[in-house]
Amino acid sequence: MLQIEKLNQFYGESHTLWDLNLDVPQGQCTCVMGRNGVGKTTLMKCVMGEETVADGSIRFADDVELTKQPLEQRARLGIGYVPQGRQIFPLLTVEENLRTGLAARGDGQKAIPERVYELFPVLKEMKNRRGGDLSGGQQQQLAIGRALVLEPRLLILDEPGEGIQPNIVTQIGEVIRRLIAEDGLTVLLVEQKLPFARKFADRFAIIDRGRRMAGGEIAELSDALIKQYLTV
Repeated sequence: MLQIEKLNQFYGESHTLWDLNLDVPQGQCTCVMGRNGVGKTTLMKCVMGEETVADGSIRFADDVELTKQPLEQRARLGIGYVPQGRQIFPLLTVEENLRTGLAARGDGQKAIPERVYELFPVLKEMKNRRGGDLSGGQQQQLAIGRALVLEPRLLILDEPGEGIQPNIVTQIGEVIRRLIAEDGLTVLLVEQKLPFARKFADRFAIIDRGRRMAGGEIAELSDALIKQYLTV
């Protein structure tokens, strides 16, 4: 579904991503892991076009080269993105926040897909409430729901469990598995919580100082790798 090859990225003269390779198989959840500041969010922003790539390839689905696509086109190709920090519109209602996702589809769809409310019933219950009045967990559900309004083929989630209550974190993990099993969605996840990754991801990739250091089936995430690359 997504193939990243020899990706390099710079912030000024700082070399952030180094010849990074990553395969995201279709219909699975791939979890990108690593300590703070190693390049995980930068990688997601490169995929979405929010950061400029120096060189390398990012191929999506039917061999579309994303590095040649403008930022706004990537959503229309079928990529939903939930950034770190959620970035909902606090003064808009839940329904208005969800409708902002419709504009990115490019197919004229005017109705919020009922699937969004099926997965996150709280959004239907609170559709007239302002986004800024929701709890952190509800805001995260809203951010994911807004991405799902696109009916994407690939969903990118950057730290979806950050700063929210454990029961909502579990619910988000269960939604990920439903989307994969029932809708055939592919998920690319950035997550540092080991229990969450081990329970809900199929594959993992570890990044350290901008380089991919290890990866494979989630069962292969050993204590030695955790100690070397993930513990603080």
